[in-house]
Amino acid sequence: DFTAESSRFFFSTSTPWGDKDVKSHLELDFLGSGQGNELATNSYSPRLRRAYVSYGNWLAGQDWSTFQNTSAIPESASFLILSDGMIFVRQPQIRYTNGPWQIALENPNTTTVNAGLQDANTIPDVVARYNWKGDFGNVSLAALARQLRIETGGGNSEEAFGYGLSLSGQWKVGAKDDIRFNLMGGEGIGRYAGVAAGREAALSPGGELEAIPSFGGLIAWRHPFGETARFNVGYSGLFIDNPDYVVSTTTASVQSAYGAVLWDVAPKVTLGTELMFGVREDESGADGTITRFTFSTKYAF
Repeated sequence: DFTAESSRFFFSTSTPWGDKDVKSHLELDFLGSGQGNELATNSYSPRLRRAYVSYGNWLAGQDWSTFQNTSAIPESASFLILSDGMIFVRQPQIRYTNGPWQIALENPNTTTVNAGLQDANTIPDVVARYNWKGDFGNVSLAALARQLRIETGGGNSEEAFGYGLSLSGQWKVGAKDDIRFNLMGGEGIGRYAGVAAGREAALSPGGELEAIPSFGGLIAWRHPFGETARFNVGYSGLFIDNPDYVVSTTTASVQSAYGAVLWDVAPKVTLGTELMFGVREDESGADGTITRFTFSTKYAF
């Protein structure tokens, strides 16, 4: 399969206002488009990735979740790798940053195993994060607190409390190598973990909403060699403790491992090749695997 859907572009502005600048950022790509096909023209519509305005310590709009450390994303030849055990969310939010501290109110949503996806929350998700930076690289510790809420009909609703912790970062090793990692866990963090590989709540036979525990992580090593080449290898996994009453086809775990070689053949031009192996297991114990080979060419203009 050939595709250019991951092509990405953005517009940024910076306007002086008082002793600070008002900044904006609008970013789009073409992945997951509901328009377009491969029959003749491959004409895909743009997709909103990020759109925010910032002034001083404040940011408002759609951006990477404050619960996520983007520097922990492994380098790859594909669009995204090792997502199983990764915190990965972009969503609308209001964020305040003061030195190493970040606090945000972010868009809530509740995904369940047996009551659908519901937008019935009455309070936002709350994230607090502390960042360490230095010659060693960077490390972030983030905490998430959230309301899980669904409507059950007849004006009735059910609620549960969700929470999560995430430790992530990029650790420099030697002169050029680095280790990227993310360890996370909690209850009711479904859509934040593994690109929503699992769900965050279940409605029990007794009619109570229960938060679903899950934990996971990733680790990846990046090793430059030669003049402009580097080798990347890593592992990722997510493990979900679903209640006994969910259907047997519900995802219980997802894991993957990969290796990739990337080479800058010219300024800002990168060729990449990658091999990934993944496995998914459901609550019945049945599993399935995938092996994917990727070749990519990227120009970062």
